[in-house]
Amino acid sequence: MIHRRNFLRAAGACIAIPAMARAAEQRSPKRLLAIHVPLGMMPQYFFPKSGETSSPYLDLLAMHRSKFTTFSGLSHPGVDGNHHAGQCFLTGAPHPGQPTFRNTISLDQFVAEKIGGDTRFSSLAVSVRQGEHYADSIAVSRSGVTIPAETSAERLYRRLFVAGTKDEKAATMRRIEAGGSVLDLIRDKAKRLEKSIQGEDRARLEQYLQSLRDMEVKLQRTIEWEKLPKPNVDYAQPKDIADANQVIAKSQLMFDLICLALQTDSTRVVTLSLSTFSVVPHVPGVKNETHGLTHHGNEPEKISELRKIEEAQITAFNNLLSSMQTVQETNGSLLDHTQVLYGSCLGNANSHSNQNLPLILAGGGFRHGSHLRFDESNNTPLAKLFVSMLQNLDIESDAFGDIHGSLTGLESKSS
Repeated sequence: MIHRRNFLRAAGACIAIPAMARAAEQRSPKRLLAIHVPLGMMPQYFFPKSGETSSPYLDLLAMHRSKFTTFSGLSHPGVDGNHHAGQCFLTGAPHPGQPTFRNTISLDQFVAEKIGGDTRFSSLAVSVRQGEHYADSIAVSRSGVTIPAETSAERLYRRLFVAGTKDEKAATMRRIEAGGSVLDLIRDKAKRLEKSIQGEDRARLEQYLQSLRDMEVKLQRTIEWEKLPKPNVDYAQPKDIADANQVIAKSQLMFDLICLALQTDSTRVVTLSLSTFSVVPHVPGVKNETHGLTHHGNEPEKISELRKIEEAQITAFNNLLSSMQTVQETNGSLLDHTQVLYGSCLGNANSHSNQNLPLILAGGGFRHGSHLRFDESNNTPLAKLFVSMLQNLDIESDAFGDIHGSLTGLESKSS
């Protein structure tokens, strides 16, 4: 957890932002942080009972109860495939794991296209994990390709806040220029091909050419940002935690860096995957690997261990919310200006169910403090929540993917 003194000093840091950004902007920017816990949360401890707004897990977040909303009865229609569903947490693309599966753009990347242009990084994908698993990154490009997530706190810090040496900067510019040369070559070949194709193939080629134009814009932005200094923060460069079983400490370290990235306006869009696959978390009373514990078969000893792990994760999330609430900005806190989505692709890991997903939406200018219940047998599409989130980010949209309409009961403070 970041000390309040460090946050306040960082908030006062001198940050260089190009003219195209918010130099004269008075209000704080709106932001999105999406956090995925691939192995879920045991439903009997997460979901409030009928008529209530709290539960054993939500009690751990009690100090922030007025700052978040929970949901039951939400899921993505057609998204099955047990753990494979993780790659669709922010996309809703159906039937992952099937040979014909093709993913679609994730919520964060859709948002980054709209509001990511004024920051050094249009978005950041971050992950805490051990080994390769199903959903190490939940960020997916418009073309359906998973965006690799940064797993090193040291590298992330350097990308955000450390100015490279003269030689490092020169090497970076050479890589950027080489990328531009490759784009020029591909574009020329595509233009020649354009003359010989028609119909549906021409439409596909135009889509491809548009993606090249988008990449050229991003390259130009990267060049402009390389000429500008990075923010100064009163937070020492961290060292990576070598022990993969220190998953809670690794999560808290990434939370710190994400807060600083948002606070310094280095980015406004972040995704974080917190995987406990293949680890025995250093949590008192835990001696078994997490994934095996999720398939507890209702054995009390396994449930007890798993509950300790999930409670530790929720407590770390509570620390994140506290840190974000501490940072004061114009007309509110960092939390007030950031939509924080915390949840899982699994409604019940024991049965590999992808229905009735555990979800928390904190901050971001919504009216919070309630639990919104939807039909747990015939779920409401999760994408309706995404539409509500987009609209509250001032992004005009009445649909996400194939799902139209916003979520009933979730209101903006400004409405």
